[in-house]
Amino acid sequence: MALLRLNASACVRNLVKASTCRSCVDICPTKAIDILEGGLDATIPALNLSKCVGCAGCVSICPSSALSVEEFDATTFFFSFMKENTKNTLSCQDNVPCLASLNVEQLLALSVFKKELHLDGAHCESCDIAHTCKPFIDKSVEEVEYLLSAMDSTAKIQIKDLNIISEQIPQEQNRRDFFNAFHLKNAIKSKKDFEDRVESSTDEFIAHNLNAEKVKEIRAKSDLSDRKKLFFTAIKRVDVPEQFHVVDAKEVTFTSQKLIDKELCTACQMCYRICPTKALKSDGKNSKIDFDAFLCIKCASCIDVCEPKAIYSSDSFNIKEFFAPSIQRLITYDVKRCNECTAFFTSIQGSEVCHRCQAEEDDAKELWGL
Repeated sequence: MALLRLNASACVRNLVKASTCRSCVDICPTKAIDILEGGLDATIPALNLSKCVGCAGCVSICPSSALSVEEFDATTFFFSFMKENTKNTLSCQDNVPCLASLNVEQLLALSVFKKELHLDGAHCESCDIAHTCKPFIDKSVEEVEYLLSAMDSTAKIQIKDLNIISEQIPQEQNRRDFFNAFHLKNAIKSKKDFEDRVESSTDEFIAHNLNAEKVKEIRAKSDLSDRKKLFFTAIKRVDVPEQFHVVDAKEVTFTSQKLIDKELCTACQMCYRICPTKALKSDGKNSKIDFDAFLCIKCASCIDVCEPKAIYSSDSFNIKEFFAPSIQRLITYDVKRCNECTAFFTSIQGSEVCHRCQAEEDDAKELWGL
């Protein structure tokens, strides 16, 4: 039975041919994912389903949620786990296929809701997929600890040698059989149930942290992924810090703050046109570029596609964006009416003629030898 699924239309490598993203390839412990050389679809990850063991590490690390495994859905698991009020332990022998199957946003959300989250790391040392999954697990936990501290939260997350042994799965079974037999108790399978729960959770905590109008604006956005919704719901549980800390952007893997070099930008529109989550936006006249850090998934597509390298990520990130998301104006353009075709265009360095008319004039001069 095929374990792994790829939604190619959501993959950032499909959206941006110049994309350098290969997270799924790097984390796959069995080399079930690769980017093949040559062919029309050479930029899209190829899957070898016979090699997949269903650890879901690739699903967790994919910035655009393009990958999924049939046997495990992190969102469904989140609500199933939350229903078990006394349980705060994650183990590959009990309730998740691998500790790497949950990313930073999900682990942070669980930590906040459970107040204290324990990850059973006792099985990693003898696990045959630990060489790629264990470093990711360690890094994710370190990032969650870093962010919880930056948010002044008392919630905790720890990796412990709990050595939980599954009572349902015989130990002699191989890893593939274990994942195939893996199931969730009381799973919430309906997308509508998920949306309803996120909505009710958000409403419940509005008064504690954010202005009601701001919450309504964020919830109205259609571009929030399930993991972002879970993260946002969890943030409602955290008291607003007295001071918003600025952290090292390299320590935050799931969002960023963007900057634009106004001297280099050519107003080509590519960065916001290819942004998979609409974190970068403009208006009808293309007179500006706005950025929403809450929607950013740090896929670097905008950076990869920018030829003059005008857009880049800030070296720092303000935790305030978690509690009071804001729209940042990165650049404003001078919009003029073209002297030739009368169409509106973004004028660079005071140009009076649009890019198309200027290109036609340059081509004509070249043909005439002028």
